Amino acid sequence: MAKLKSRALRLDGLAALSGVMIAFQARANGELSYRLDNAPQAALVSFSSGLFFITIYAIFSPKIKEGIKRLKAAVSSGEIPKIRLLAGALGGAFVALQTSVVPLIGVALYSVASIAGQSAVSLLVDRIGLTGGGVKLISPRRIAAAFITVIAVLVSVIDKLEADNFQLFALLLALIAGALVGVQRALNGQINEYSQNSYTTSLLNFITGTSFLTLFIIILIALGRVELQPLPGGPWWIYTGGVIGVIYIAATSLIVQHLGVLTFTLFSVGGQLIASLLLDIYSPTQGVSVSWYLVSGIAMTYIGVLVGGVRQSRLERR
Repeated sequence: MAKLKSRALRLDGLAALSGVMIAFQARANGELSYRLDNAPQAALVSFSSGLFFITIYAIFSPKIKEGIKRLKAAVSSGEIPKIRLLAGALGGAFVALQTSVVPLIGVALYSVASIAGQSAVSLLVDRIGLTGGGVKLISPRRIAAAFITVIAVLVSVIDKLEADNFQLFALLLALIAGALVGVQRALNGQINEYSQNSYTTSLLNFITGTSFLTLFIIILIALGRVELQPLPGGPWWIYTGGVIGVIYIAATSLIVQHLGVLTFTLFSVGGQLIASLLLDIYSPTQGVSVSWYLVSGIAMTYIGVLVGGVRQSRLERR
């Protein structure tokens, strides 16, 4: 019994650590964007580096190759529409928004807003059956959870609403980024049903996401909106966003199998919110400050996640 408890604690800790990694990824990508002064290019650097590492892994992984064959067969037979294979483009858009927003509002407020966006869009995703398995009823508890997370965003910015430098547009972009992740995860769930391998799904995401960002930057250059900038010499950690993404995928695919989606989500979000707050306190982006309103918003965000999670936990036991 003691060994089982010790193992469970280790897994809970790893789930929380995966959330910490999300916060560090946002900080790294945001800092790279700030130093480049080019958010789309920073997003491409992050995504393409992740693609490089997961491609190396795929070369030596028979399971990923088998997953690719199963996915090709599903597409050929028409079991899954080709358009849904472009879920990675949403991931590319998410990282592009992340790199744009974090330098403006900080990691903590970005995390609160993006989680609120995920919570809100998850209601729509389930209602239209985008996750697969048919349309799902939306419980009052889940509506309340989404409402709480949205209110948490408002609480987080109460002291900033009248400030001249408050970035309302950046806050809205963070909400949209979270919404994109919610839709992407739903589509990935469908892809995973056919690939039967999360790494295959991740590889597809990195390929389509990198392709999307490359095309996006080419269009921006052609329109004269951006110019490619030389990569900054450091610090080294600003280039870890893509690697963190690959490690996060590897860790979560293992941990979720043992903890379940609900428990993993609760610990992961907790780790992400706490790490985001600490990063903004001890290693903030320029002009970002932490207030008690933001701390209260972070607490409310986690309460919202708990409210939604309790109901899901009861349903899973039935």
